[in-house]
Amino acid sequence: MERNTFITLILSAVFSLSACVPRQYHFVNQKLSWTAAQRYCRENYTEMVTINNKNDIEELLKSVNDDQVQFVWIGLHKTNIKTWKWSLGDPAFYTGSDSQYRNWAQGQPNEDVDCGNMNSGGWFDYNCTHSTQHLKFICYNDSSKGYIPVNQSVIWRDAQSFCRDHHTDLVSVRNQTENQQIEKIRTDGGMSAVWIGLFRDSWEWSDQSESSFRNWRTSVPDNTGGNENCAVLRVKTERGRWNDSNCDIKTQFVCHEDKLVLIRLNVSWNEALRYCRENHVDLVSVHSEEIQRRVMNVVKDASTAAVWMGLHHYCAMNMWIWLRGEVVCYQNWAAGNGTGQEDCNGGPRVGAVQSGGDQRWISLPQTHKLNFICTNYED
Repeated sequence: MERNTFITLILSAVFSLSACVPRQYHFVNQKLSWTAAQRYCRENYTEMVTINNKNDIEELLKSVNDDQVQFVWIGLHKTNIKTWKWSLGDPAFYTGSDSQYRNWAQGQPNEDVDCGNMNSGGWFDYNCTHSTQHLKFICYNDSSKGYIPVNQSVIWRDAQSFCRDHHTDLVSVRNQTENQQIEKIRTDGGMSAVWIGLFRDSWEWSDQSESSFRNWRTSVPDNTGGNENCAVLRVKTERGRWNDSNCDIKTQFVCHEDKLVLIRLNVSWNEALRYCRENHVDLVSVHSEEIQRRVMNVVKDASTAAVWMGLHHYCAMNMWIWLRGEVVCYQNWAAGNGTGQEDCNGGPRVGAVQSGGDQRWISLPQTHKLNFICTNYED
């Protein structure tokens, strides 16, 4: 009878799953300087807001519930060090260290300029805005996973805007294979040097996020007065665009609250489960590709090769279930894991997500010692 009740619980749960985004935005209708806003967010939520893509901007704007607000602080601020980044800045687009792939031509970069182009397979630094240095460019479309050459010569920022308006973004190059594919498109199209999504700046996020997404207004940042070292997002005119601003001015701001928390302790699965239930809500369950993408962001900082999830094997039925009884519908197993008959004689098997490579799921004995991910969701 007990077993039948448990099976009924499992099956009924399949029809009640709901995907959720493990980050919430909190608009604070209080005018503070950037530093005071940062402190407020860290004390009351998780951090000042980080923006990974245009969808994040839309979700952030929904949280601003005061019609009189003109702009809000975001977590972006200027440092003293310039680094090269990709215009398509969402960390979920990259795996491992492939956001750091570079293929500079010999002697490059060699000037104090901040945009990158490709020619003959090599990369060159180039002036982003000079009127005589317009280039054609290549976009990336996430829906088709394709590269789109654009036979129109413009400055780098206009190329970026075109790609974001019509596709996803200027092309990123994550490895040698992609470099060869893009170079072939360039040569087949009879194009000379083309803009790619590489740029350089000194702006970083308050939470040390790897996001390199930027959505500046035209001709911004301009550092008017020589002290505009923090970023605001415009709520009214040019809605969603960013300005650089003096960090001491006081305005409203947006915090974020992470619903997924990486715990860098090396413990067994049962110890991880107990820790999450005592300090958060539970070990994380991954019901959708959206949640998996968020998990992929979190596990990059793990100190173990894999990280525990709230996934365990039910030997009596040879099936994998989440902690609250949900059957595993969305799956992301590594080859040879999770889809065959599990050996139940060796003790309970549980699920982990790899912290490197393509971050697939693997089946392990629960006695292994790994980092783990807790969730703060109640439902």
